Amino acid sequence: MLGIVSFVGFTALVAIIAYFATRKTDENTSDGYFLGGRSLTAGVIAGSLLLTNLSTEQIVGLNGAAFADGILVMAWETLAAIAMVITAVFLLPRYLKGGISTIPTYLERRYDVTTKAMTSGLFLSGYAIVLLPIVLYSGSLGISQMFDIPKLLNITEWQSIWLCVWSIGLIGSVYAIFGGLKAVAVSDTINAIGLLIGGLLIPVFGLISISDDNSILGGLDKLVTEHPEKFDAIGGAESSIPFATIFTGMMLVQLFYWGTNQQIIQRALGAKNLIEGQKGLTLAAVIKILGPIIVVLPGIIAYHKFGDDTLFSKDVAYPRLVAEVLPKPLLGFFAAVMFGAILSSFNSALNSCVTLFGIDIYKQFINKEAPEKKVVSVGKTFGIFLAVFSMGIAPFLYYASDGLFGYLQEVNGAYSVPILSIILVGFLTKRVPAIAAKVGLIFSFTFSVIYIILNKGFEMDLPHFLHMQFITFVSTILIMLVIGKLKPRTTDYVLEDTKDVDLTPWKYVKPAGIVICVVVISTYVYFS
Repeated sequence: MLGIVSFVGFTALVAIIAYFATRKTDENTSDGYFLGGRSLTAGVIAGSLLLTNLSTEQIVGLNGAAFADGILVMAWETLAAIAMVITAVFLLPRYLKGGISTIPTYLERRYDVTTKAMTSGLFLSGYAIVLLPIVLYSGSLGISQMFDIPKLLNITEWQSIWLCVWSIGLIGSVYAIFGGLKAVAVSDTINAIGLLIGGLLIPVFGLISISDDNSILGGLDKLVTEHPEKFDAIGGAESSIPFATIFTGMMLVQLFYWGTNQQIIQRALGAKNLIEGQKGLTLAAVIKILGPIIVVLPGIIAYHKFGDDTLFSKDVAYPRLVAEVLPKPLLGFFAAVMFGAILSSFNSALNSCVTLFGIDIYKQFINKEAPEKKVVSVGKTFGIFLAVFSMGIAPFLYYASDGLFGYLQEVNGAYSVPILSIILVGFLTKRVPAIAAKVGLIFSFTFSVIYIILNKGFEMDLPHFLHMQFITFVSTILIMLVIGKLKPRTTDYVLEDTKDVDLTPWKYVKPAGIVICVVVISTYVYFS
C-alpha cells in the first residue's frame, strides 16, 4: 500500500509542477505550443533529451538485451554521446539559423514541398505504427511486473496489459496534446532527476543482493568472476551487435536518432539560443556515458539471479529484478519515475506527430490560410486520434514480445536511413536537386522494407540489419549524387538566417566534445 501511495503522490506532484510552469506560455501560437516559446534552457533540454530516450523500450528492452548478450550492448548508449556532440557542433547551428520547427520544414526549403510531405509521412507512419505502440506495450509490461498487477487485481496478464496501456496512453495524451512541448519538457526534467537516482539504486541493491558480504564491490566481483563472457564488449558474428557493425550501421542509427529524429531534436529546436542548445546537448552526452550503469548492468545482474530458463521473456528481466531487490518503500517512487519515463517517450513522440501534422500537412496542404490557433487546434485533434489508435494496437504486441529493443531498431531503419540520407546530402551539397531526394527516399524505404520482410517473414540468412542499413545509406547517397551530377540545381542552395535566436556558439563546445569522444572511446577499449 505504501508503494502505491508514493507512486500516486510523486506522479501528481510532477503534474502540478508542470502545470504551474506552463501557465504563462502562449500555446495558441506554433512556437509557444510546438517549441515551448523557444525558451528552453540547457538543463531543461538535457533532462528532456535523456528522459525521452531513457524510456521503457530502452530501460526494459536494453536490459533484456544485456540479459542475453552482456555488456556489448552498451554500444547503444556510449556511442550516442558522440552523435550528440556532432549534433551540437554541426547540425544544431544550421537548424536554429533557419528558424526550423520541424525537420521536414528544412527539407522543404532545401528540396521542395513534395519531399517535405514524403518525409512527414515517413515520420508519422514510423511513430504511429512502430514507436508509440512499442513504448506503450513495453511500459505496460514494466509497470505490470513491478506491481504484480495481475495478482493484485486478480486479472490475467493480458487484461493487465490492456489496463496499463490505456492508463499510460490517456495520461500521456493529456501532457502532450493539451500541454504542448513545454509541459512535456518540464515534467521530463523532474522525472529525469528521479530516474537517475532510482536507476542507479537498482544496480546498487542488485549487486548487494548477490554478494557474499553485502557489498557493491563484492557483487561486482562475483559477476566478473562467474560470468566473464558478459563483460566482453567485442561482439561475435552471432551476437546482437557484431563488432564490425559499430563502424557501419550503428553510428548511422545514433546520428539519425540524436541529430535528425523529430521526437528528439525538437527539444534542442526549442532552445532560447544556440549556447543553451549546445550546452544542453553536451550535458546530456556527459550523462549518457553513465547510461550502461542503468540500462546494461541490471540485465547482467538479472542473468546471475534468474538464469536462462526461469523467465518467459528476457524483456521481463529488469522489472522482475526491480520488484525483488528494491526495498518496498522505494518501489512506489521508482515505479512513478518509470511511469514518467514511459510518459516521456509516449508524449514526446505524440507531440512530434501533432507538430508534423499541424505544420507540415494541415497548414501546407489542407488550409494554407489557417491562423496559428487553428493549426494548433487541428493538431490536437489529430493527436487524440493517433493516441487512441496506438492504444488500440499496443496490447497485441503481447504475442510478439521477445526482443523488443532489437526489433525496434531494425524496423526503425525503414524510415531513419532514408531521412538521414537526404538531410546529410542536403547539408553537404548545394546543387543536388529535389528529384534526387524523392528518388533517394523511395529507393531507401523500399530496399529497407524488402530486407525486413525477407529477414523476418522468410527468415533468410541475410547480413546483420546494421550492415544492411549502412549499405542502404551509402547506396542512397551515391544515387542522389549521381542525379545531382546529371541534373543539378540551376543555383546553389543557401540557408537563410531567420534571426529567430542568437546564434553565438558556446566557446567550449568543441573542447568539451573532444573530451567526451575520448572518454567514450577509452571506455569501449577498456571493456574490450
